[in-house]
Amino acid sequence: MINNRLGIALAGVLAAVILASLSLYTVDQRERAIVFQLGEVKEIVLTPGLHLKWPLIQNVRYFDGRILTLDTPDAERYITSEKKNLLVDSFVKWQIKDVRQYYISVGDETQAQTRISQTVNATLREEFGKKTVHEVVSEDRNEIMKTVRERANQDAKSIGVEIIDVRLKRVDLPQEVSESVYKRMDAERKSVANQLRSEGSGEAERIRAEADKEREVIIANAYKEAQRVKGEGDAKAAAVYAQAYSQNPEFYAFYRSLEAYRSSFRSKNDTLVLEPNSEFFKYFKGPGKGGK
Repeated sequence: MINNRLGIALAGVLAAVILASLSLYTVDQRERAIVFQLGEVKEIVLTPGLHLKWPLIQNVRYFDGRILTLDTPDAERYITSEKKNLLVDSFVKWQIKDVRQYYISVGDETQAQTRISQTVNATLREEFGKKTVHEVVSEDRNEIMKTVRERANQDAKSIGVEIIDVRLKRVDLPQEVSESVYKRMDAERKSVANQLRSEGSGEAERIRAEADKEREVIIANAYKEAQRVKGEGDAKAAAVYAQAYSQNPEFYAFYRSLEAYRSSFRSKNDTLVLEPNSEFFKYFKGPGKGGK
């Protein structure tokens, strides 16, 4: 009797545990949940934590509430307005916003990524078809990403998804056309370099000519100033000499003769061939009055 009661109690406890496990479910902070009742959507659960449901007749399906990344495994080929092929790697950041619409429209992440990828690729193909290669790799690149994000987001709203960002990771030319493009770019850069060198040489010649001209002017002005100063000095010296001569002509003549003797007989090897009665030797004959 006691064994029967114990078995019944254990069976009751086990049934309660099973019933509780079927009635309780948890939603993680990174998740969103839909409660189904007999196959129909009964409730959308956005609040994380422990929740209740009717066992057996209700079931729960979970969806990722984080920002997800759709990264293309291989580079896609696009054609520019110049009819040139480009290989483009891109990625998309997206998030489920309307869980009910998301479930009704696509049902799972694989279908959602396929829909988003098709929309983004189509928009990129359209935008690249309007641009040149230079525009794609320059500042227009940001404008392209902005346009693609806005258009893709408009389509994604219909499936309960928000497109947060679209980015181009890499834009390359195919191998078969890269070589010709690089050669053309190299020729253009060499042409620009030669033009700059030519302009630089011309500018250098002009600067040299102006410098030479300025140098000649400076030298001429300096020579002119030197001659003026020298003339003024000679005039002052002549005036001093004249004043000294006027005060004592005999002494001045004697002093000038001594200077002449000193200059003439500076070296022992100096030789002068003059007549003894030459005016040059008048002060050798005796002092005063020219040796008289």
